[in-house]
Amino acid sequence: MYAVLFDMDGVLVDSEDYWVEFQREEILPAAVPDADVDVAEVTGMNYRETYDYLEEEYGTAIGREEFETRFEEIAREIYHEHVDMLDGLEGLLERLDDRGVTTAVVSSSPHDWIDIVVARFDLADGFEHVVSAEDVDAAGKPEPDVFEYAASEAGVPAEECVVVEDSENGVEAGARAGSTVVAYRIDAHDDLDLSPADEIVDTPAELCETVLALCNR
Repeated sequence: MYAVLFDMDGVLVDSEDYWVEFQREEILPAAVPDADVDVAEVTGMNYRETYDYLEEEYGTAIGREEFETRFEEIAREIYHEHVDMLDGLEGLLERLDDRGVTTAVVSSSPHDWIDIVVARFDLADGFEHVVSAEDVDAAGKPEPDVFEYAASEAGVPAEECVVVEDSENGVEAGARAGSTVVAYRIDAHDDLDLSPADEIVDTPAELCETVLALCNR
């Protein structure tokens, strides 16, 4: 028995293109104007944990409330108006269901944001479980807790799960959970260290083929 745990941003939808631009051009310069913070440092983190990280590592020039409000406003715009779904996702989910493979969304985003994506693309029947990092009373990615929790919700040992991720923090979290990790390399991210992944893919078709092959072992 297998389960496939899909990250949302950058995997199910192409939101990382928009998030990277927002973080690089707007929120990071506002929050830490005296430091050149690489977006990869915080990609995959929950946005509230991002503030904690920036405050601890660099000190922040804006308050938590303003920081979170900016994220929440841009999230509604990104998910309602801009993102497109991964090519071939519906077919992949159908084929996994035919094989009895449990599927879950496992995201650092809050449930409100995940719900927008699930509703907009009619994915409610495609996933048995939807897990936000905010469901877990522990550190978010790159810590493994959210994937360990998702595996327990799916009733499958983490070692029998396939994690699909696009960020360094997400890949590391999946690897530390003991899962098989498929890293989806996207244009929004440059020069990421995806070496902890078991497989690295570059296209939606390759991602779908790889996930199906791993669940057919």
